[in-house]
Amino acid sequence: MSRTSRTALLAALGLITATGATATVFGTATAGAATPGCKVDYQITNQWSTGFGTNVTVTNTGDPVASWTLEWSYAGNQQVTQGWNATITQSGAAVTAKNVSYNGTLATGGSTSFGFNGSYSGTNAVPATFKLNGVVCNGATEPTTPPDHPAHHSPDHPAHHTAGRQQGRQPLRRRQGLR
Repeated sequence: MSRTSRTALLAALGLITATGATATVFGTATAGAATPGCKVDYQITNQWSTGFGTNVTVTNTGDPVASWTLEWSYAGNQQVTQGWNATITQSGAAVTAKNVSYNGTLATGGSTSFGFNGSYSGTNAVPATFKLNGVVCNGATEPTTPPDHPAHHSPDHPAHHTAGRQQGRQPLRRRQGLR
């Protein structure tokens, strides 16, 4: 085999190998179902002796979604009484929030927020687990237990709590993420 033929053959084999490797990489990256992922920021913005207000921000860390459903359960007797920017239902301790017409699409890295008011007696523990479209949002969380003995606050003078202690203007939060 001449030097020119050998060079052409090696170049052709190199091109075939490179094309095959690229197809494998792209095939692996694009094959299969959408990759789920989420981060949830559950923030108690107001709290008084028998009620609370909450803002929830959902961030999509996976593939884009056309609609979303966020689920969680309360450990105590909390009841959602009024919500906005989501359709919120509750059965026992289980709560489901679904997108409304204007905030259903979540691009990768996109987020949306909704809020609600609720009632409780005793303690108002932050939910431990959230699911976005059936997938558990896992990740780092901030410790965010409400106080064992909540002070008497009104909606006009809310308490701001972080890690179970009253602090100035620091709202109660729980963050979860799945990457």
